[in-house]
Amino acid sequence: MGYKSHKGKIIVGLSEIIRLIGKNKAKKIKARIDTGATKSSVDAKLAASLQLGPVIKTKFIKSAHGNSLRPLIKTEIELAGKKICSEFTIADRAHMRYKVLIGQNILKHGFLIDPGKK
Repeated sequence: MGYKSHKGKIIVGLSEIIRLIGKNKAKKIKARIDTGATKSSVDAKLAASLQLGPVIKTKFIKSAHGNSLRPLIKTEIELAGKKICSEFTIADRAHMRYKVLIGQNILKHGFLIDPGKK
């Protein structure tokens, strides 16, 4: 898929298909782009099925669902054709529409968000 760019930054929408890269396999999944989230997050069951990890530390997270202490892993994803290794918190996202949330820690690697992009 071809992505447009502006001043050297790749333009993405509010949701994008990413490739989450695990130890022995990878999975394409639709992720939510969230400029309000400082850290990216992945669903616990999805992380376990792809054998993401290991947990490198824990992080205190404030969210709309309350405050919690979450495990933190480092893993690789591919977004808009660009591979990025970054930190993700592990959370129970079973009740949420998107199993992966892409936050500022990944978006700062050269992405612009266009809310009108489909």
